[in-house]
Amino acid sequence: MSEQVVIQNTQTENINCAKVALEKAREAHERYLVCKNNNDMQEAITNYIDAVKMDPTLPEAYYRLASLMWEQGQISVETAIEQCKTAVSLCPSNSNAHLYTGYFMRAAQDYASAEKEFKVAIQKQGFKSARPRLILSESILQKMNSGDAKLKDYLNFVYYFLSGSVMLAWDKPSLKMFYENLSDDICVFSYNTAGKFCERFKLYPNAEKIYQSAIKNTPHGEIFYDKMGDIQLRNNEVDLALDCYRKVIEINPLNREVLIKLVKVLQANYPDNIDEVVDYYERLLEFDIDTAAIYYELGHLYLRKNDKLNSISAFKLALEIEPENAFYNNSLGYAYTKAELYDDAIECYQKAISINPDNEWTSIVCQALGAIYAEIKGNVEAAVSTYQAGIILDPKNYDLYLSLGDTHMAEYNLDKAIRTYCDAITLNPDDYRGYTKAGVALWEKDYLEEALVAYHKAVELKPDNEFAQNNLGILYLDGIGDAETALEFFEEAISLNANYTLAYFNAARASEALGFINDAANYYQMAMDLNKLTDELDDDDIKGRLFNLFNTDN
Repeated sequence: MSEQVVIQNTQTENINCAKVALEKAREAHERYLVCKNNNDMQEAITNYIDAVKMDPTLPEAYYRLASLMWEQGQISVETAIEQCKTAVSLCPSNSNAHLYTGYFMRAAQDYASAEKEFKVAIQKQGFKSARPRLILSESILQKMNSGDAKLKDYLNFVYYFLSGSVMLAWDKPSLKMFYENLSDDICVFSYNTAGKFCERFKLYPNAEKIYQSAIKNTPHGEIFYDKMGDIQLRNNEVDLALDCYRKVIEINPLNREVLIKLVKVLQANYPDNIDEVVDYYERLLEFDIDTAAIYYELGHLYLRKNDKLNSISAFKLALEIEPENAFYNNSLGYAYTKAELYDDAIECYQKAISINPDNEWTSIVCQALGAIYAEIKGNVEAAVSTYQAGIILDPKNYDLYLSLGDTHMAEYNLDKAIRTYCDAITLNPDDYRGYTKAGVALWEKDYLEEALVAYHKAVELKPDNEFAQNNLGILYLDGIGDAETALEFFEEAISLNANYTLAYFNAARASEALGFINDAANYYQMAMDLNKLTDELDDDDIKGRLFNLFNTDN
């Protein structure tokens, strides 16, 4: 029994202390509203927090604390709305709780929800609902400023404005404050309406002049720089648009819509401005909206900066929010690959493949996973199985056939390689790569005539492919013994790539076979000079061949 008395006394004491803290918070809050002194704001915040700790059932503490913390930038508008909803749940009949909830919903540009809350506040206050009526009329006006106004909106604005004004007649201080705010909104509305009229008739210079005038004559540069930026972007004046959007962010660093515009414009037109885009994305994270998608974009930006650790961290954060997102798993797998963490990459790729949001996309992931098995792990069986699974998902994936053929070639399984490359050629007969790869396999299999056909087709499709030109020359020189024709292809390869060491070496061999000793010597010398940089060939072999050209004993 004594314990219950102690608990009750403690609860009573907490409630009384909460009331004292709440009163102190109100006084500090009022001083702040008059003097705008940050010390008063901090005192009010501290006392509101103390009041909530001691008595969590005080609705007033929640919505007033939300207003101060949001104004100070400590919480997002979404968090402020949640705090106000808590106040509403504690006391549904508290009109101020509904009023503050509507205020923050309006700040989040959720005008429909805000109007519902304002109307509840009006209903709760009855004849004394002047303030919520006028705030609702102001909200309607702001909604009209932000988009196309309808006749119903105009009528509602007039109704709530007039009815609120009548009810507010005896409250002169509030009336004065409201009319100051309202006159400002009407001024914005006038500039906005005139500018939109000019835009609608494509009188963009006139619209710009109106918005520039609005910037000078109103404290709402944020609104009108945004509109000027939209006009410049519509006219493909990207740099001017960016300047306008940046000025908006200077005025309000947390203007979400403009941050999104900056990100899109910069990524589309200035992909090298990575640091600036990263900064804007990090600001967008503060809104706690589309967080996973933002981390995903940040991950790719860090990859472009070659910041592997941060890219991995960003993709991980995205996956913490959406663990079953195949695209996030794939990107994390790619980031792990860049960081040479191949076991982790395999796990992520396998997860992405198992989710399989789209057969065509998943087949590309199979190709990435197969490459790790083939090139890093040396697990040919797993690589082949993965490539084949990708082909089943997307039988038209040309690159998968090439990768599968390359794996067979690495195992020197020439028959399977040739069949796979031929399947690729059948799928896409206009791509030179299939013919080039098939030509190598056919040559290794001693199918000389077929290899010649493949390489001629590769050169026909892509004449500027120096490697195909060189390989075709090798077939003529070493396969047929036609040094003259071979030399033409080697020289063409050199003309396409003046630093192609092997082409100089082969040109020297062809020239030597034709008896062009001086030309052969020049080509061998070039091959030897370039080989010091490329280290493709045996330097002693080149020197020996060059020496033998002038060795009269042979």
